[in-house]
Amino acid sequence: MNLIIDVGNTRIKIAVFNNGKIIHSESITGKSVVIKAEELINKFECENAIISSVGKLKKTQTAKLHSVINLIELTSETKTPFINKYSTPKTLGMDRVALVSAAVTLFSNKSVLVIDVGTCITYDYIDINACYYGGAISPGIQMRYKSLNKFTENLPLLEPKYTNQFIGESTDSCIHIGVVNGTISEIDSFINQYRKKNKDLTVVLTGGDTKFLANRLKNSIFANPIFLLEGLNAILTYNLQ
Repeated sequence: MNLIIDVGNTRIKIAVFNNGKIIHSESITGKSVVIKAEELINKFECENAIISSVGKLKKTQTAKLHSVINLIELTSETKTPFINKYSTPKTLGMDRVALVSAAVTLFSNKSVLVIDVGTCITYDYIDINACYYGGAISPGIQMRYKSLNKFTENLPLLEPKYTNQFIGESTDSCIHIGVVNGTISEIDSFINQYRKKNKDLTVVLTGGDTKFLANRLKNSIFANPIFLLEGLNAILTYNLQ
C-alpha cells in the first residue's frame, strides 16, 4: 500500500493506492496531516509514502512522517519516469512534475497535453517519447474573479457561474462572461494550437475546477480529477523499483 500526500496552494489531499488503484482519498487541513497519515498507515498497512508540496508544511511535520514510514519528498532531484527538457527544471512546480508523470504512465507512447484547472491553470506537453517540454501558466477561475474585485474600486467579488450569453447585460453577467467564458475560450484555443502540432493529441483535464469546466469545452478530453495523485503514485512506484 502506498500513501500519497499532495500539499497544494489551497488544500491538502491524502490518498492510499493499492497496485496502482486508488482505494481512499480525502481533503484535510495542514494541522491534521501527521495525525491523518498515521491513521491511514495503520488502517491500510501502508509501507511507502510520497509527499509533494507547493504549499506550506512545517519541517517538524515532514520529520514526523519520516519517522513513521518510508517517505520520499518530491524535489527536482527525484527520479521521474519522463525525460525533462524544461530549460529551468529546478523551477518546475512539483505538481506539474506529478501530472507529467501520470501522463507518461497512463498514456504511454502518446502525445499528451495535461491541463490542470486549479488555483492556476497549467498546460503541460509530453511527446510520444516521454519527453516533457513545458507549456503555459495562467490565472485560475477563482484568481480571475478575485483580481477583478481587488484591483478595482467597484467590481464585486462573485462566485463562479456559467452563462451562455455572449453579451453581458449587467455588471455581474459581464464578469461571469469575461471570467468563465473567457477561461473556456482560452483552454479550447490552447488545445486547438496543440492539435495543429499533433492531430493524435490526448488531452487530460484535471484539478479542482474539472467538473465545472469539462462539459463546457468544445474539444474532446479525458476528465480526471485525481490525475495528480496518480502521478505521485507513479513516481513513488518508479523509485521503488
